[in-house]
Amino acid sequence: MIKNKLIAARKEKNMTQGDMAELLFISQSQYQRRERGEIRISDEEWERIAKLLCKEIQEIKEEDNFTTINNYDNCSGTYAARDNYFYNIPEFIMKNQQDYIEILKEEIKRLKEEIKRYA
Repeated sequence: MIKNKLIAARKEKNMTQGDMAELLFISQSQYQRRERGEIRISDEEWERIAKLLCKEIQEIKEEDNFTTINNYDNCSGTYAARDNYFYNIPEFIMKNQQDYIEILKEEIKRLKEEIKRYA
């Protein structure tokens, strides 16, 4: 389902799909697929898009008509890549994972030093 209200609001601000994609940190083709309704736009993305376009979410949001399909469990055992859905990971989860990675790096460093002492 093409997002006509979103497209109109973007054009009203004289922004290209490339401009929007850059500001949303996604590729132009990914943004284009969102406008065409090929990829679901998450609530978080709607908020960011509305802010970029200086609009209220209700002014630009159009609901998707997606049904969720688990392509990994279909009967034929094949995987249909064209049915991929992409979701943004919430910022707090990314921060938590980055913190955990830093802890693991420190632990690896400590263990390497310990190995050197015994070698």
